[in-house]
Amino acid sequence: MTVALVWLRDDDLRCADNPALALGASSAEAVVPVFAWPPGRASGRAPGAAARWWLHHSLAALEAELAERGSRLVLRHGPVAAELVAVATACRARLVVWNRPHTPPARRLRDDLVGRLAECGIEGRETGSGLLHDPDALRTSAGGPWKVFTPFWKALRRTLEPVEPVAGADPLPAPARWPASCRLEEFALLPRVRWDEGLEDCWTPGRSGALARLERFLEHGLARYRDERDRPAAEAVSRLSPHLRFGEIGAREVWHAVRRHQAREGLADEVVEPFLRQLAWREFGAHLLYHFPHTIDEPLDRRFGSFPWRHDEAALAAWSRGRTGYPIVDAGMRELWRTGWMHNRVRMIVASLLTRHLLIPWQAGARWFEDTLVDADPGNNTLGWQWTAGCGADAAPYFRVFNPVLQGRRFDPDGAYVRRWVPEIAALPDRFVHEPWAAPDEVRKKAKVVLGETYPAPVIEHPAGRRRALAAWESWRAGLGDRGKVAGGAS
Repeated sequence: MTVALVWLRDDDLRCADNPALALGASSAEAVVPVFAWPPGRASGRAPGAAARWWLHHSLAALEAELAERGSRLVLRHGPVAAELVAVATACRARLVVWNRPHTPPARRLRDDLVGRLAECGIEGRETGSGLLHDPDALRTSAGGPWKVFTPFWKALRRTLEPVEPVAGADPLPAPARWPASCRLEEFALLPRVRWDEGLEDCWTPGRSGALARLERFLEHGLARYRDERDRPAAEAVSRLSPHLRFGEIGAREVWHAVRRHQAREGLADEVVEPFLRQLAWREFGAHLLYHFPHTIDEPLDRRFGSFPWRHDEAALAAWSRGRTGYPIVDAGMRELWRTGWMHNRVRMIVASLLTRHLLIPWQAGARWFEDTLVDADPGNNTLGWQWTAGCGADAAPYFRVFNPVLQGRRFDPDGAYVRRWVPEIAALPDRFVHEPWAAPDEVRKKAKVVLGETYPAPVIEHPAGRRRALAAWESWRAGLGDRGKVAGGAS
């Protein structure tokens, strides 16, 4: 019996639309799906606590999904390439297949595996991925990678409608004898001290949860998305990001499901394309990280290596804990801590406060998001933080400093989002819910708000923060000389 081993990583945990599983099933008489978890930080940057929680439950769901198809998930704990070769040797597999990796750590693991397979005389084959397109497929007219989103999006829409999802094999052919597997609990992905109740209340990791969330969005959110997507209290967004991050559903599946729903309901392109653009923005993040792997830790615009960032542990702690004194920021940070997720508009607002008002390096914010987001996607997280900090592709000009009060009034006009997550100021009138310090004493007293006691005063006043950010910007540009003339990025 010929056996194909299929290496599954933490971004392709599904059976349907999984090119590697399909290739394995068509290339051999039996398929052995394997997930290997490295000890410590051997794979590079280890997933954060919230992502590990999701990964545990996603793997459990995948085990059940594979069992329904007459298969199993072989779990191994140890150096990834060595464990994969050991499993291949144990089940006498002459073929190992995997989906093409795009993140720097996964590509390093792939390279290690390729070398070890060659030493053992085992064939290795790389196939598609969960992205809409391979990062090498979209190039500028000069043949290089894109660095600005709008032309990237136009090129994607003009030339590359995503291919239809790959059908999954059902059942999956099983080997006569399964190789040894460890228990999922040996990965120690769940927290020792329970802090994950909020995550359990909000999410259902796994394929069934992904499909249910997609169906709910198509029926109740897609038609509203264009007009309400920037309002965090509206619940008009898909919340598919963690399911996409872990590959429980593929981007191609989502794209074509939206297109089918559009045709069935007669929705105009201008209604659905804002959501498709967000899928493409996620794709843009993967595209950039693939072509510029250093950006996971360093700015794409290397001139920002000399930017005069501040190191203020007290301010960083206030931001992390949702105690900045700006209600829209604090609401977002508390939602993140409780649910492992934050609305995208609010992500931009909280990132702007950290990198502009507080002048704290974007890497500090990115690391906090990595640890607390269930959808901590390396490409998307890096793209978002560098965009806000002004040092990445298609970056926001540095002089664009969000006013958190105006942002709150614009996107949470009745204060519903703030009141949910910052209940200590919920009794303030709408007029003052985004700036409690501006309320008259008698209004604050009636609402039982005592600045500095029940709720903090702003960590820095907006005018002062804006002036400091622009002064740092001008000082940095002056230090660059001629190289600073075009700093700030293109919007």
